[in-house]
Amino acid sequence: MPDLSTALLADLTAEGDALDALVAPLSDWTVPTPAEGWTIAHQIAHLAWTDRQSVVAATDPEAFDRILTEAADKADRFVDEGAAEGAREAPADLLERWRTSRREMVEALAKVPPGTRLPWFGPPMSVASMATARLMETWAHGQDVADALGVEREPTARLRHVAHIGVRARDFTYINRGLQPPTAPIRVVLTGPDGEEWTWGPEDAEQSVSGPALDFCLLATQRRHRADLAVVAHGPDAGHWLDVAQAFAGPSGPGRAPTSG
Repeated sequence: MPDLSTALLADLTAEGDALDALVAPLSDWTVPTPAEGWTIAHQIAHLAWTDRQSVVAATDPEAFDRILTEAADKADRFVDEGAAEGAREAPADLLERWRTSRREMVEALAKVPPGTRLPWFGPPMSVASMATARLMETWAHGQDVADALGVEREPTARLRHVAHIGVRARDFTYINRGLQPPTAPIRVVLTGPDGEEWTWGPEDAEQSVSGPALDFCLLATQRRHRADLAVVAHGPDAGHWLDVAQAFAGPSGPGRAPTSG
């Protein structure tokens, strides 16, 4: 694997390990999270289920095609049923299943030939995009768990991957809502946890988005309302994008209500 993919898979492993350290000591996995109807067990069961689907996508595309057919038949219930089924397991069994699925996922992605496009519930993805998407979702569902426990997580440089997929998913955000993506380029300038500046888009773009990387990631994963974050848009397309931003595949969802007045 190229150095970039090796480092990315290492970050994916580290993100899973960070959430593992948060949930492993818990005796009660029935604590409700901000996602309506989902407990901590649901969050981990969903990650275990989705990581397993990633293994299938990387190793058996024909089998994954059958999964897509089932998903189309069940629509929105498909994801919820997978989470609900896993949430009924004993926490120790669920934790072990999640650990196994994420280890097998990293191993499977590491073996995919360069240039391969992997099928998924959204557009097909490269290995790097798949790994980035899995890291993003692990981080986002980890935020739900942290919020449920009242824990403040220390942001890391791994947020750059989450921000990257949030930026790259801009057109998908619109298409997913049946809208035409704006054509105007947007410059994105985010400040990482260590003060480093992360940028996307042309420097001479007339429209821009800026702010803390953490806030942009919380917005793009719909874990916080825009009104509660220090992300600033300059230009109408940039402003509308922040209102609908979505870093994940599937329905857009209602997002979170603002907590500020």
